Amino acid sequence: MPRSLQAVYLKPLKRKAQHGYPSCDLQLRSYSVRNVEFYADFALRAAYYLHLPVLGPIPLPRVTERWTVPRSNFVNKTSQENFERITLRRLIQVLDGHPETVEIWLAFLRRHAYYGVGMKANIWEHESLGVGKTMDVSLENLKENLEPKWAHFGRRKNPATSERVYDMMNEDSLRHNSDAPLSG
Repeated sequence: MPRSLQAVYLKPLKRKAQHGYPSCDLQLRSYSVRNVEFYADFALRAAYYLHLPVLGPIPLPRVTERWTVPRSNFVNKTSQENFERITLRRLIQVLDGHPETVEIWLAFLRRHAYYGVGMKANIWEHESLGVGKTMDVSLENLKENLEPKWAHFGRRKNPATSERVYDMMNEDSLRHNSDAPLSG
């Protein structure tokens, strides 16, 4: 049997993290155990080939939802049906991953999404020291750029538009239809 075919029957390979800083948490959710386990295996194999060290799949607690519905609508209140929905979840945690590689991995998983499996990703980006000073400078630049736009917030185009509307309403063609003059 070829080596590539043998690998399908083995557990996915994993790379070891050097520092252990989390880069991304991917949570997979499904109502079917088979779907969520299959897709978790697929995600781990994709992470291995993109050189991403991962932990998981870590089983998270099940979410059980129950509700009761009457079987018919009038006098048969005592005849009810009970329904239950169990959501299974798995967590895959990427450690020490480069942000661009993590984005590529998530885009690959989104592109090859498996039916019945939902994904939610939390991504952490680490910045160098002193990033607060650069954010303060960019905030001042942003304020300067937004001030003219905030001054006309709620208006359609610019202040001249409201003046033109006022002039149009004071024209003779509109004024002879109404008794009271417009005040400004």
